[in-house]
Order: sequence, then C-alpha cells, then structure tokens
Amino acid sequence: MSAETSDPIEELFARGVTDGLPVVPPTAERVQAAVAASGRRGDELIGLVAPANGRATVERVAINAVMAGCRPEYLPVVLAAVEAICDPDFALVGVSGTTDAVAPLVIVNGPVRRALEVNCAASVFGAGFRANATIGRALRLVWVNVGGARPGVISMSTFGQPGRYSYCIGEHEDASPWEPLSVEHGFAAGESTVAVMAAEPPQVVVNATGRTAREILSTVARAGTVIASPDVAPLGDTLLVIAPEHAATIAADGWSKADVRRFVWDECRIVIDGAGAPKFSEPERLHIVVAGGTAGRFSAWVPGWPFRGAPSRLVLKRVRLPGRV
Repeated sequence: MSAETSDPIEELFARGVTDGLPVVPPTAERVQAAVAASGRRGDELIGLVAPANGRATVERVAINAVMAGCRPEYLPVVLAAVEAICDPDFALVGVSGTTDAVAPLVIVNGPVRRALEVNCAASVFGAGFRANATIGRALRLVWVNVGGARPGVISMSTFGQPGRYSYCIGEHEDASPWEPLSVEHGFAAGESTVAVMAAEPPQVVVNATGRTAREILSTVARAGTVIASPDVAPLGDTLLVIAPEHAATIAADGWSKADVRRFVWDECRIVIDGAGAPKFSEPERLHIVVAGGTAGRFSAWVPGWPFRGAPSRLVLKRVRLPGRV
C-alpha cells in the first residue's frame, strides 16, 4: 500500500503489536492526553517488564492503553497494575513462560472503581463494560509489547484462556458485609488500589439451597478440592469470589472473612499417599472478595499459579491519582 492509502489499523496488525483484535491507532494527541490525565511525566519509569525487562515508562504504557481503547482517565489504574506485575513477588518471568493457563487478573478497589465505573456486579467476569475490558487489555498489551511475552515464542501456555485478552474486575464493596480486599492488606478505606494475581479462569460453584454459612461453605470447600487436580496440593495464592447472596447468608450467621477463610482451609483437604493434606499451603493464601450480581446463589474459585511452591503472589498497589503524592 502507498502512504496515502495505508490503513493504520492494518499496519498495527502487520507490526505484531495487537492481541489479535483491532487496536486504536496511538496518535500523538491520544497518547499525550493519556499522559496528561495521569499527572506524571511521560519519561517516568514505572518498572521493567519481564521477560525482556522492557522499560515501561508512563508514555509507553499510555501508548498501549490507547491501543486497548482506554479513556485517558483510566491510565492511573493501568500504571498501578503495571507496577504490580513488575513487583518481584508477582514473579512475572515464571508467569510469562509457564505452560499453565494463567493471566494477570486485576481487582480494583476504592473510590476509583466507582469513578471509572469498573464493573463489580452482574456479569463481573463478562463483556460489555469498557473500563474492565480496556484496563485489563492494556495490561496484557504492555506485558506483550514491552515485556516481550509473545504467545508461542516466550509465552508457552498449553491452552491459553480468554483472560489473556482482558481480565479485570471490581470488588462489590457496597454489597459486601465485610472489609474489602484493600483494607485487609493495610490500605485505608478511602484509598484506591489495584490487586493483581496470576489467575486461571473462574470456576463457578452453585449452592442454591443452603441457608447457613456452613452449608454454603462446605460446598465451596468440596469444589475447591479439585482445583488443578484432586491429587495436587498444596496450592498457593487463590481467589475465592463470593457473590452477594451467598455473602449475605454467610454474614447473617455472624461469620467474618477470617472465619470463612479458616473454615474453607480446614475443610478443603485431599488424600495424598493415604493421608489427609490441606489443599492450600496456608489460610493466608486464600484471598476473598465479594463480587457479582445481587441475584444468584453462587461463588467462584479463581485458581492462582503455580500449584507447587507458589512463588507468584497477589500484589496490591495504590492508584496514584493526579494531584496526589
């Protein structure tokens, strides 16, 4: 094609910087608008993105956020998520090369979730919500385009998963009877945060008849024994997503998040070499959020990575908003 008739979207496909779907051309104006909305310098370094240790500057992250379809005001959340995957505790080198089907799951807490309308309710893991779709997609594009984790080259996931397009949810704090994930990890109730976990797809657990905490959580624990395999333990960081109806029933019996965590850890056991063993390495590796629609008696397991040893941890970062230190 000549310069006059070239298609910028097709050019980006040809350059190999998409995720297989069309991306928004990152014009100078669009990128500058995103950088300005972050309140940070374009050349500020956020982190080195494995496995290539590419330099994720604010501008480079903004370019990928624009391509993902983010509005400029989403960039502070994307920057916090990039900071999280660059944290050594996330172990991005291993996550990048594993044959497992994990992707960075972003969980948004605090006022920024409401301000950006990050979906936390019905269809929380589904499509149709721009903030969720584009924030998660921007993080994935940074991982590939800056970090070099190209599928079939470095990223050797046997199956992959839809979350490798985008994987981002909010916690439904208004429908939760408990403190949010961010507060559990030491942040103030009014702070905006992102948590990122290397995560497999959600595995839905239904209990439509249980009317006590013990009945519901016994079902949840039995479902948890088959994560990865009924013969594999102990697992590391794993997310338990409890929908509001289940959460309300559990809390009505006076159970706290700590009670839920301990009960599930105690009950979720498997048999190895003829002896009982806990499915998870320690109760603290079970992370609990309330999310999803207010109709439906469901919970969901979101398995983490890897299953043995578990060097990849859930990482939380504060969202740095313009005008704040």
